[in-house]
Amino acid sequence: MNTEKPVRKTERIGIIGGGPGGLSCAMLLAHEGFDVTVLEKENEVGGRNALLRVGDYKFDVGPTFLMMKFILDRLFKICGRNSGDYLKFKPIDPMYQLSFPDFDIQISSNKEKMKEELNRVFPGNEKGLEYFYSRERKRYEKILRSLYKDYSSFLSFLSPQLVVALPSLFLGGSIFDNLGRYFKEAKLRVCFSFQSKYLGMSPWECPAAFTMIPFVEHEFGIYHVIGGLNQISKAMARVVEEEGGAVLTRSEVGRIITNGKKATGVQLKDGRKIHFDELVVNADFGYAMSKLVEPKLLRKYSPDNVKKKRFSCSTFMLYLGVDKKYVAPHHNIVIAENYRENLEDILKGRLSKDLSFYVQNAGVTDDTLAPAGKSTVYLLAPVPNNRSEIDWNKEKKDFRENLLKTVEKRTPMVDVRDHIEAEEMITPNQWEQDYNVYLGATFNLAHNLSQMLYFRPHNRFDELENLYLVGGGTHPGSGLPTIYISGLVTADLIAKKYGLKIASEQR
Repeated sequence: MNTEKPVRKTERIGIIGGGPGGLSCAMLLAHEGFDVTVLEKENEVGGRNALLRVGDYKFDVGPTFLMMKFILDRLFKICGRNSGDYLKFKPIDPMYQLSFPDFDIQISSNKEKMKEELNRVFPGNEKGLEYFYSRERKRYEKILRSLYKDYSSFLSFLSPQLVVALPSLFLGGSIFDNLGRYFKEAKLRVCFSFQSKYLGMSPWECPAAFTMIPFVEHEFGIYHVIGGLNQISKAMARVVEEEGGAVLTRSEVGRIITNGKKATGVQLKDGRKIHFDELVVNADFGYAMSKLVEPKLLRKYSPDNVKKKRFSCSTFMLYLGVDKKYVAPHHNIVIAENYRENLEDILKGRLSKDLSFYVQNAGVTDDTLAPAGKSTVYLLAPVPNNRSEIDWNKEKKDFRENLLKTVEKRTPMVDVRDHIEAEEMITPNQWEQDYNVYLGATFNLAHNLSQMLYFRPHNRFDELENLYLVGGGTHPGSGLPTIYISGLVTADLIAKKYGLKIASEQR
């Protein structure tokens, strides 16, 4: 690989938002020699992938699973670097524990361990697991190549990568139906499909192509980063600056400046105006279309049309600093007694009493997050987004109490309320008001077939020249690995405009 410093270029690239999509795009463009400036409204980079300090305790605001680590490694390699020089990775196995009302199951990326666990909990399904691995591996290999493709024009549907992948992408039926090819028991299929709620759908309606998600977990495993996944954003910002770019925190963009139908720069909330030759939006898609762009300039993505889009659920978050350590896995997913009804409530805008939730007990892996002898407990409960009009000022106290009671009932943390020393809460209202997340939909636009690939907002924005998108609201979609890919796709689009190409051999 050629790691020589490129000739510095005069083109100025502005990136609105220092989240993982914006930072991945920034480091790649800065490495190519562009004059890159990242504008982040908070004190630290990361957005939903930032560090949250609560007293003496440290948490990830959002993502806690690192899947498909090889994509992150690739971004650093393109920039002539090794991710391991910036970050300390630790594989997690078992990856997580799934707790149903009547049993627990340890989900492992070690195929022999996973067979043993299935034999213990679901005897007779070992052959189905082998079939799952072999069949979904072939589908994954076709789909992955299509994710790196730019779908900014309809002609992109004629690309060889997509033509090959189309049968896999638009496979009929739901992920739940597809898993029926391998497993007959409904609860076992839930073990391989619970992730679909974060895509804005239930397993019974989520397209079968998303069987790719449990497959990549089982095939490649998941990782923790010592200090939290927020350290990834900090490492990316460091690379941007090492490559000559600028990362400006406390620099909130108030609006995108345009000349006709061309984006020419930004005006910050403090009144300063900055000119850019190309502008990349890493702000939440719905927020950007509603707040940053002059409404009269938009038709396809006008505020009224954005309202008609389908969005993911939101999340109710508790970040607890506790004065003890718990014997529990690093990642824990607790399934409601009536899981399907719980999902229907979330998607139809109702609060459930019967909860599904996620618990991170990171102290079993990482002793840097809490004082000695103490630990962090991260709680996430999927809830309706703000289209539901739930009054969280009224509901949050009772919802918190119900969540903590259920944690004590369903997990080894039987006395957690007695040991809380520090606490932070984020409700859907706060996601919208404090984090600029449209409708508080923490996983962005849903991933139904009419909002995928060409039908998702394009990396090269349709309605304004010199404007590009990265993040969960554009192609390929939400989730850290695909957000990193969005940064690569967008960086490559900009580079090609100036006669360059970013690591095409990596595709």
